[in-house]
Amino acid sequence: MMATERTAVGIIGAGPAGLMLAHLLRLAGIETIVLEARSRDYCETRIRAGLLEQGSVDLLDEIGGAERLHREALVHGGIHVRFNGRSHHIDINALTGRSMYIYGQQETVKDLIALQLAAGGQIRFEVSDVTVEALDTDSPVIRYVDNAGNEGRLPCDFIAGCDGFHGISRPSIPQSALQTYDREYPFAWLGILSESPPIDPELLYVHHPDGFALFTMRSNSLSRLYLQVAVDEDIAQWSDDRIWSELHHRLEGGEAPPLIEGPILQKTVLPMRSFVAAPMRFQRLFLAGDAAHIVPPTGAKGMNLALADVAVLARAFEKFYKSGSEQLLDAYSDTALRRVWGAARFSWWMTALTHVFNDRLPFDNQVQMSELDYITSSRAGAETLAEQYVGLPIER
Repeated sequence: MMATERTAVGIIGAGPAGLMLAHLLRLAGIETIVLEARSRDYCETRIRAGLLEQGSVDLLDEIGGAERLHREALVHGGIHVRFNGRSHHIDINALTGRSMYIYGQQETVKDLIALQLAAGGQIRFEVSDVTVEALDTDSPVIRYVDNAGNEGRLPCDFIAGCDGFHGISRPSIPQSALQTYDREYPFAWLGILSESPPIDPELLYVHHPDGFALFTMRSNSLSRLYLQVAVDEDIAQWSDDRIWSELHHRLEGGEAPPLIEGPILQKTVLPMRSFVAAPMRFQRLFLAGDAAHIVPPTGAKGMNLALADVAVLARAFEKFYKSGSEQLLDAYSDTALRRVWGAARFSWWMTALTHVFNDRLPFDNQVQMSELDYITSSRAGAETLAEQYVGLPIER
């Protein structure tokens, strides 16, 4: 038996983008139903990025979803950049007046799910066989199978594809209607989660001749650490002892902060890529977040960019339902892509600035070292990094 129900905006994906969009639309009096392929437990526990820009926190405040964040998040006013065996502090708060917040993406998702359900919002977890149709009409449809095996049909005014890079939304758009821009990097990150205190209250980016390293955290007792490795790295070759040895090695030099070892709870190899699909709209289907773009994690932009996308999209939907005007809907892709390309450029730049590229000429390596020196010794250079790292205000 097929169940049919209708909503204003059908949202595919219960990640940060889909959930934030549902909340913003709820506050504007616009009905939504969120469909998610994974279980609630999976969404609330999968480890993802953990750095929120000030603008993202402001957005969470706006919807009433930041109460626990303000109690538990670690507030950061800067970062450290280490090269040639020396550390340099960039005081982002002093340069911009804004701060960053360490708060795991899974915690943000947990808060948003609880908020949505408490407000009577609808989230359908563990749906499968999701497809979209009739995108060229004023009543597109999402078809799916619910977790009990029943077929569902969801007509709506618009569909928001917030289901990530591997979701069904972007592939539902004809290839002829999309231009994609893709770059895969010639290295990966080996990421570990360790039950050990962070080496510093702020993030530490390390350029070392043997590869990049990043020292960050999830809490005062959990460290999140990364090593640049080969793109085809076999994680089985990385014992805990080898990981700690390499982390110590890449910290070598004067003024190195103490690295306290602890049990490694998780280890993964993360590929690095940049990807943008344009436009971010096809007829009545709108893409947001990882469904439309991927950036390397060096600049900590992924989740923040997804939240910025749906802030723009929510404003466009609100104008449509209040006045019937499609002006902002028509402008959505261009508006969102301007920020997307800015974040893609910054993430590429931070990656190029801090990593080792084996195909670089000696000249290129010296230019890299000169640029590291510039951003850590010049106020203008530090401001350029700080403004982009902390994030430009979200357009609302």
